[in-house]
Amino acid sequence: MAERMVEVGYIVKAHGIKGEVIVALTTNRSERVLPGTTLYCSGRELEIVASSPHLGRWIVRFDGIGNRTLAESLRGKALSAPPLTDESEIWIDEIVGLPVYDQQGELLGSVNALEVNPASDLLVLDSGLLIPLVFLKDDAPDYRQSKQIHVEIPEGLIESES
Repeated sequence: MAERMVEVGYIVKAHGIKGEVIVALTTNRSERVLPGTTLYCSGRELEIVASSPHLGRWIVRFDGIGNRTLAESLRGKALSAPPLTDESEIWIDEIVGLPVYDQQGELLGSVNALEVNPASDLLVLDSGLLIPLVFLKDDAPDYRQSKQIHVEIPEGLIESES
């Protein structure tokens, strides 16, 4: 199994008598359930041999799960996979705790969380600031090497206490 894994979904229940299961994805990447893909469940490798969309979820058949009893034993279990290698994507678990600096090099705080917001997701800093992700510098994925985040905030948006 790969060192770093991310949860991509979970098994809702068995479906039918031939070992198929209903999978609910917790990712927006439906390619996670394509035939030939390997997912991990409780330390076990499960290769997808067939899948089809079903009422907002997926009917999935795994290699080696050939009956309802085996499928039912997977009920409620999380499905994980290695992260996809798109370097432009920001992973929350990689940025929590990183310091955030503005364009003048001033420390604004460290990332506590990411808050989902319709206009732009927000970095929640330990200093109480909320920084929209749209303010991350274009080279933001460089945080993996630098272990810090740089933002370009329009002048006057953050009040200084001077």
